[in-house]
Amino acid sequence: VQLQAYGGGLVQAGGSLRLSCPVSEFAFSNYHMGWFRQAPGKEREFVAAISWSGGTTYYADSVKGRFTISRDNAKNTVYLQMNSLKPEDTAVYYCAARTSIVHVTATRGYAYWGQGTLVTVSS
Repeated sequence: VQLQAYGGGLVQAGGSLRLSCPVSEFAFSNYHMGWFRQAPGKEREFVAAISWSGGTTYYADSVKGRFTISRDNAKNTVYLQMNSLKPEDTAVYYCAARTSIVHVTATRGYAYWGQGTLVTVSS
């Protein structure tokens, strides 16, 4: 199973982007979804996660108040709205899916991962 993240690109600092990750190969509404990112030379890090129902969300401190994760179970898609982007947000962004809500901030435990999309924020 492969997921694919869309919506990356080049944006100036202070700008916005909206990432999306449509799912077609598994029962989307049964999975909690997460977004991670990996900058050059750095470890992959947690960005945000959302429960299967959309009722609970989690954010890394570095993006809290600027990024919003959401999902549309009718469209089998998870989104990441990114506002007030900073150069340090530059990274490849990945979506991922898991069945357990425990430890959603850890990369371990995600069953499916998407092909990443590059976000570049210029200063």
